[in-house]
Amino acid sequence: MPNPYSILGVQKSADEKAIKSAFRKLAMKYHPDQNADNKSAQSKFAEINQAYEILGDKEKRAQYDRGEIDDEGKPKFAGFHPGGNAGGDPFGGGSPFGRGGPQGGNPFGGGAEDILSEIFGSAFGGDAQTQRRGAGSPFVGMGGGQQQRQAAPSLDLEMKAGVTIEDSMRGKTTVRMPDGKQISVSIPPEAVDGQVIRLKGKGKSAPGRQPGAALITLVMKSHAKFRRDGVDLRTEVPIPLKTAVLGGKVGVETVDGKLSLNIPSGTSSDKIFRLKGKGLPKKSGGFGDLLVSASLQLPEDDLQQLVTFFENMKS
Repeated sequence: MPNPYSILGVQKSADEKAIKSAFRKLAMKYHPDQNADNKSAQSKFAEINQAYEILGDKEKRAQYDRGEIDDEGKPKFAGFHPGGNAGGDPFGGGSPFGRGGPQGGNPFGGGAEDILSEIFGSAFGGDAQTQRRGAGSPFVGMGGGQQQRQAAPSLDLEMKAGVTIEDSMRGKTTVRMPDGKQISVSIPPEAVDGQVIRLKGKGKSAPGRQPGAALITLVMKSHAKFRRDGVDLRTEVPIPLKTAVLGGKVGVETVDGKLSLNIPSGTSSDKIFRLKGKGLPKKSGGFGDLLVSASLQLPEDDLQQLVTFFENMKS
């Protein structure tokens, strides 16, 4: 078997950072998920893990450099130990590393497992991110003594949170958890429908594992008066015909109160007035605008007078 240094492509003088970097690159290249039908790549991946199990552990690396363990991490001592078994095991029924040799039943070692978890997810014991690639490890049968590792169930909790325009203005909403408790959820500026907010540690729990995350999907609710348009809001305001013709003021509802809007003489229907800073929060700071569409309103009480007025104009 090639020596661990040549397998990882590093010099014997390489530091821990260089060894870890080399393992990470090779693991990504030869990972079975990237090479589903390539047995050669799977075999290479097993070699890479074996090599990093030795070189990624300070104590084992020192043992290897001193010649105490071989390229597979097995002890190189010879002879019989007093009380050893008849099969020639100098350690009386097992290696000094416990059952299964220095691997101790873990085909990846502590350091390798952490790196694989960072790259490929919770099938290797990482944090409680959802594992969607399948129920088991893809490395069964690739190396001596390697055993299947079943992917632990995800501890993430998926939920939905309704977000009103008022919630977007405040930058927060609340969601009720399965246990009945209500927690606050921050709404980032310019959040959109379907956006997922991840609350670390707010998911499900299990003994010996870090709590999962609460994955909150934002559902933007409609509003009776306002409509979202990016960071702007849109609304309509009824304008009496007399005011539209002669000019005047009308009241306009905004999210945070009522304002008086100046209507110039000769305003036509669908004219848009822009109220600066009365929209939704921006990522860059500040707020969008409120766009107010004029909607002309005919007088109900004096409609006949208006009809008579226009009839007289035709004559």
